[in-house]
Amino acid sequence: MQMPTPRGTLTPDRPLADLTWLRVGGPADALFQPADEADLAAFLAALDPAVPVFPMGVGSNLIVRDGGLRAVVIRLGRGFNAIAVDGDRVTAGAAALDAHVARRAAEAGLDLTFLRTIPGTIGGALRMNAGCYGSYTADVLESARAVLRDGRSVTLTPADLNFRYRQSDLPDGAVLVGATFRAPRGDAQTLLARMEDQLAKRDATQPTKDRSAGSTFRNPAGFSSTGRADDVHDLKAWKLIEDAGLRGARRGGAQMSEKHANFLINTGGATAADLEGLGEEVRKKVYDSSGITLEWEIMRVGETTPEP
Repeated sequence: MQMPTPRGTLTPDRPLADLTWLRVGGPADALFQPADEADLAAFLAALDPAVPVFPMGVGSNLIVRDGGLRAVVIRLGRGFNAIAVDGDRVTAGAAALDAHVARRAAEAGLDLTFLRTIPGTIGGALRMNAGCYGSYTADVLESARAVLRDGRSVTLTPADLNFRYRQSDLPDGAVLVGATFRAPRGDAQTLLARMEDQLAKRDATQPTKDRSAGSTFRNPAGFSSTGRADDVHDLKAWKLIEDAGLRGARRGGAQMSEKHANFLINTGGATAADLEGLGEEVRKKVYDSSGITLEWEIMRVGETTPEP
């Protein structure tokens, strides 16, 4: 495959397992780490339009299948992680970690605290309309910037992104590069204390020390946990999995966590096929027991390894 020569780093046949939280998956045809936005735009403009591209954050919500990915994977780095505060606006690069953005905002007396416990980057938060405790990325986004597959840079509004629960719309091949949020004001110390409390609750209820990709399935209720005492769990994915007797279920090196039934973990040595296969088994058994079809929240991409 002929590739343009960028200023950033272009690595052919790059294994992706070490770039995902679950530590599984085969190689991409190439991995491109652009030096800056201009480098990204020039590369995409010069790349054969028939070659697919796949933007990737820190791999916190991703299973790459064992056969790898027939695409150029684009992974943004230091040139895309700046965070700036101006009045009630927070502007962040797509590679900025959600947790860092939340903390910087809180220090400036701006409330983006819901981002603090969400693993991943701002680009991923936009793509998935990430949210928790009753707040979502869509609630605070003013605009986003992206580089299209043909190299053009565009500004996208929330209406352009058409946010839904754990979903948004992006043009094929578009790479998000940054976003501006308009955040409610609050007392800095109160916001920082709230985030510490949220972290403590997360660590007490989720397997944060295991290899996972966060929540495995979307809540059929159509919203995230609110964190309130009156929160109901009837249509929460974890409750349906538990009611089907699948807390702790295993397949190869994959397991549904004993600590939180909606977390799929790599206990060591799992393949992508183990993880996805266990997830599909859970979906079938939950449907058999409740009549409800769970929808994947983890993104699964790439090709399976052919059977020997």
